[in-house]
Amino acid sequence: MTESTAPQSEHRTVLLRGGEVHSPADPFATAMVVERGHVAWVGSEGAADAFAAGVDEVIDLEGALVTPAFTDAHVHTTATGLALTGLDLSGARTLADALSLVREHSAAHAGDTVLLGHGWDATRWPEQRPPSRAELDAASGGRPLYLPRIDVHSAVVTTALLDRVPGVTGLDGHHTEAPLTGAAHHAVRAAAHGAITPAQRTAAQRAALRRAASLGIGTVHECAGPDISDEGDFTSLLALADAEPGPRVVGYWAERVANAKDAQRIRELGAIGAAGDLFVDGSLGSHTACLHTPYADAAHTGTAHLDAAAVAAHVTACTEAGLQAGFHAIGDAALTAVVDGVRAAADALGLARVRAARHRVEHAEMLTPETIAAFAEFGLTASVQPAFDAAWGGDEGMYAQRLGVERARTLNPYAALLRAGVPLAFGSDSPVTPLDPWGTVRAAAFHRTPEHRVSARAAFTAHTRGGWRAIGRDDAGLLVPGAPADYAVWRTEELVVQAPDDRVARWSTDPRSGTPGLPDLTPGAELPVCLRTVVFGQTVFARPNE
Repeated sequence: MTESTAPQSEHRTVLLRGGEVHSPADPFATAMVVERGHVAWVGSEGAADAFAAGVDEVIDLEGALVTPAFTDAHVHTTATGLALTGLDLSGARTLADALSLVREHSAAHAGDTVLLGHGWDATRWPEQRPPSRAELDAASGGRPLYLPRIDVHSAVVTTALLDRVPGVTGLDGHHTEAPLTGAAHHAVRAAAHGAITPAQRTAAQRAALRRAASLGIGTVHECAGPDISDEGDFTSLLALADAEPGPRVVGYWAERVANAKDAQRIRELGAIGAAGDLFVDGSLGSHTACLHTPYADAAHTGTAHLDAAAVAAHVTACTEAGLQAGFHAIGDAALTAVVDGVRAAADALGLARVRAARHRVEHAEMLTPETIAAFAEFGLTASVQPAFDAAWGGDEGMYAQRLGVERARTLNPYAALLRAGVPLAFGSDSPVTPLDPWGTVRAAAFHRTPEHRVSARAAFTAHTRGGWRAIGRDDAGLLVPGAPADYAVWRTEELVVQAPDDRVARWSTDPRSGTPGLPDLTPGAELPVCLRTVVFGQTVFARPNE
């Protein structure tokens, strides 16, 4: 990709030509004009000649693909950066591997007050158990160490870290020989993250946003809250995103709202909603997702943090204040509590008011036909993570271990959600699964349970325009005149139209259908490489030597 040497300016007019532009305005577009941070024109190469003399810069795409920038609708930015710069256990294949990595990290970071790691998953290890506290004490040399499980709903820690949290042994979720959950986990997480210096925090946030930009992500939804991080972390991230070029950061703060005063405080923090990880339950991997019937590998039904009455109160207060509400809900019982609570709010306020607020639910994994129908009725956005299925789905995966094969096969039913008219917004929940937008689209198009697959085009829309719709914007996330100029340029192979069903594919792959193509996302095929990411007309990432 080559470009002119015109000086950089915030509002320069740019013509991109000689590539493929993914746009519903013209499915065969090869050129685009950007002016004052917005798309001004999309069309053919021949028509582009008329613009060439009147622009500040001409970029020769050399056959590259231009798409809307991705929106990752669920990110924990500081934690993502700490995982990028700290101890990453996601690649450990055995318990012994994990302990070896802890020893190496401890030796290499002798000056750190608290050691931080992420990403262990004992279901992938032959030992099928997490490290014990004694093993971590030995591996860390007796230093404070915090290691959340990959789902971040439980953690193993050292004795030295527990000693920093007075009274932790009396909190719910404290276990001597098992990972910490609930209040005990939140307390040790606060202590561990409280030891991070402002400089370390800023470095982590920059690292996460740089990684996002390098992957063609133009917007991230930061899902923060008092049980996840702290107000200082949240406000510092929003300030950093405002001050420096990079992906947009849309903030959610997961705290319950009871009245207009509470809602105003959420806004004063800079959040657009009291949503994100407002926990109704926990996670399947940590046995804390709330189920109607017990786990297949544990004699209980998980943990309920909010009931339908609490959900109703939050949704009612947020709706009356004109604020978006939302919840973290994974298990079928948790999702029942959400829809029952939203129904009660709709009965009190009127269905139209609740639908107009575009409340959202994060993860929404263990849906039933009844809860899917309720999502559609109440206009709830399903903010979901297809990489979860890629990581834990299938008849041999973690879902099947926790729930049994039959129940596991019902999880993450994206096709049923789309058929019902439920808005989808795709994300990663990074650092739970990595920032990886094309991999996310692939995971949805090639879901481990075939009946839940959606077309690559539908998945791509959920990861671009879907994230904008989830924040109430219907005019963005696609390359049409007037839309914000948030786009990415990709090096990729021939474009194709992929559909989950041959009956669909026979029509949609015919050139006469005018369906814009996308990169081949068949498992094993090489994913596109991001050459440039642009946010509101400003380049926030450019691959070196391209």
